[in-house]
Amino acid sequence: MAHAFLSKRIVTPQGTQPGALLVEDGTIRAVCRPSEVPTDAIVHDCGDDALLPGLVDTHVHINQPGRTEWEGFRTATRAAAAGGYTTLIDMPLNCLPETTTVAALEEKREAAQGECFVDWAPWGGAVADNQQHILPLAQAGVLGFKCFLIYPGCDGFTMIDQQQLEAALPSIAQSGLPLLVHAELAAPIDAATQSLRNADWRQYQTYLASRPDEAELQAIRLMIRLCRQYDFRLHIVHLSTALALAELTSARKEGLPITVETCPHYLHFAAEEIPDGATLLKCAPPIRSRENQRGLWRGLRDGTIDMIVTDHSPCPPEMKRTDTGRFDQAWGGIASLSLAFSVIHTNCTHRGHTLEDIARWMSAAPAALAGLTHQAGALQSGRDANFVVFDTEAEFTVTPDKLHYRHTISPYMGETLRGLVKATYLRGEPAYVEGAFAPTPQGREVKL
Repeated sequence: MAHAFLSKRIVTPQGTQPGALLVEDGTIRAVCRPSEVPTDAIVHDCGDDALLPGLVDTHVHINQPGRTEWEGFRTATRAAAAGGYTTLIDMPLNCLPETTTVAALEEKREAAQGECFVDWAPWGGAVADNQQHILPLAQAGVLGFKCFLIYPGCDGFTMIDQQQLEAALPSIAQSGLPLLVHAELAAPIDAATQSLRNADWRQYQTYLASRPDEAELQAIRLMIRLCRQYDFRLHIVHLSTALALAELTSARKEGLPITVETCPHYLHFAAEEIPDGATLLKCAPPIRSRENQRGLWRGLRDGTIDMIVTDHSPCPPEMKRTDTGRFDQAWGGIASLSLAFSVIHTNCTHRGHTLEDIARWMSAAPAALAGLTHQAGALQSGRDANFVVFDTEAEFTVTPDKLHYRHTISPYMGETLRGLVKATYLRGEPAYVEGAFAPTPQGREVKL
């Protein structure tokens, strides 16, 4: 049986248009005129609400198996459905075991069985000593590889130095899959931290000074050189410094296969406004200045930054150390799966960006990075009927009941946001509708 979703604003790759989204057997059959809807189709009138492709988040820490008390597939995918996401790509660290071998990947797949309200897929890890596991992981179905050029905060997922990385890059290049790089080098951070031994670590400015722009800049320069030498797909995760944009632009003009992401917290918060002791806002790289933020928005506008992803990185509340307010003691991570769409839409309304921009940054570009454009990332005939019904005019205040992930803490708490996810559909079936979730999780692992 066909279903037709009518809307005055359907966001497609060809632009935003009124019409009907025609869905049958979990697939988009067409975006057409209402007059072209089959007479026997079930019609859903969405009125003034916009229809957008389901969002794709390629930077999520689900933390299961092994640290389900931090998050988990069930809670992460519930929050995702409430936030308009229909596909999550899970990072290979903070779970136990880390996804650095095929055996660990199979444990993750087992943990995900029957738990997911939206679709998911795994990234693999490139660590100090798993070069021989790169191609087996690719053959087993990971969509790419993540590495850290600096200590990642958890002992089991080891950072990779240049020599170890160069040992892995021929296999990564051979796989054809992207390498996602946490681009900070330790030397500038170590030097800065040494100079701050007697500083007040309750002050946000102390933490900001401890992770200078130079750490990102040096790492990005290194990765550009290696990309040129080994000819692999390079992706820079959570770019926080706008100072790197000029060099990234030059590298891409050279033809190097480089993509770049940033995150809602870098686009919404600014260092000047972060109170001392506000450890809920600790992340790495750090949130930088208002002027730097303006540069990131310019990078999105001109295409140097390809996408916006959450870096959803939750933890038990006590790990944020709000009791001491010391940034050096707190876990670095911000959870935002259920809010990111509304956060970005709120900012876009003030900056002149459109729903089409949001669909490109938060759906099409992440789907392309993960290699999933055959099924996700656009409202287009032949793709999965993954879409979100979004009220662009509704405003709401962030309260714990709006979060849906495991630990309901958030630096966005109390803020008023504009734009509300009313419903999220996965292959044409409702995963979330106005506060209610599907009775049975229908998400599955998506594959290339």
